[in-house]
Amino acid sequence: MTQFNEAELTDAVIKSFDGTPDPRVKFLMQELVASLHDYVRKTNLTFDEWGAAIDFLTRTGQTCTASRQEFILLSDVLGVSMLVDAVNHRERAGATETTVLGPFYVGEHRVTPHGTDISADLKGEKMFVQGRVTDLSGAPLAGAAVDVWHADDEGFYDSQRPSYASDGPSSRARFLTDADGRFFFRTILPCSYPIPTDGPVGQMIVSTKRHPMRPAHVHFLVDAKGHEPLITHVFVGGDAYLDSDVVFGVKDELVAQVEPRSDAVMPDGKLAVGPWHLMTYDFRMKPGAGVAPKPLGAVTPEPA
Repeated sequence: MTQFNEAELTDAVIKSFDGTPDPRVKFLMQELVASLHDYVRKTNLTFDEWGAAIDFLTRTGQTCTASRQEFILLSDVLGVSMLVDAVNHRERAGATETTVLGPFYVGEHRVTPHGTDISADLKGEKMFVQGRVTDLSGAPLAGAAVDVWHADDEGFYDSQRPSYASDGPSSRARFLTDADGRFFFRTILPCSYPIPTDGPVGQMIVSTKRHPMRPAHVHFLVDAKGHEPLITHVFVGGDAYLDSDVVFGVKDELVAQVEPRSDAVMPDGKLAVGPWHLMTYDFRMKPGAGVAPKPLGAVTPEPA
């Protein structure tokens, strides 16, 4: 029987992947083994700690559903999501900065008319959002799909509500830019909120004395032909958690100064009902290709 000491065991496991047909898969697996084995040696991992890690990962998987992705949340709070984002977007060349997709890109993003109130049935302070999608030279990109989604006034996304299955999407929609690259809609002012703490990831955050808060923001996924899909947030300026986002997703460029307004008429010429807020942000797209991610809860229609 072949026997291995610590170093020989690692070498043997790495070598076991030598016959992997895909060179990239081979590289990824061998690097993963080397890193995992190195972690075990550096930490002198005990049987109890190893067992606790297996249990944690098992519970993380068991928490995942069609509308909840606990593994993405784990990746987010460990900074892995932002690191993957960073290494894949090293050269932005004047394009809008990217950030994490997050675990709540779920459900339907239906094409919606400009000016629609996507949070019509929700309480909260009214907000008008307007933006423009351009190329790097400032030329408008017409027909670009702009998916938006955000939390409600209590810090919950629609998919976190028990009524989601029956009520459908809320504070989530898709807009197609006009000939000048513009889009606009009504909603409510989002608030800062905690990540879910009822699952293993949230429990880990609480037990390590980290706060679970994300600063207020609106998610955007912009998809324009001939350009790389853009996944980003626009954060509300002045939020208390901009400097300590639990998922490390804030970038200075993505912070907008959301203006309190009392004008009787909103930018689209329609009457305002009481005070409101104005968020304005323009998106600069990087030339290239790519496929925008599908919502986790989306159903792909059968071919006609």
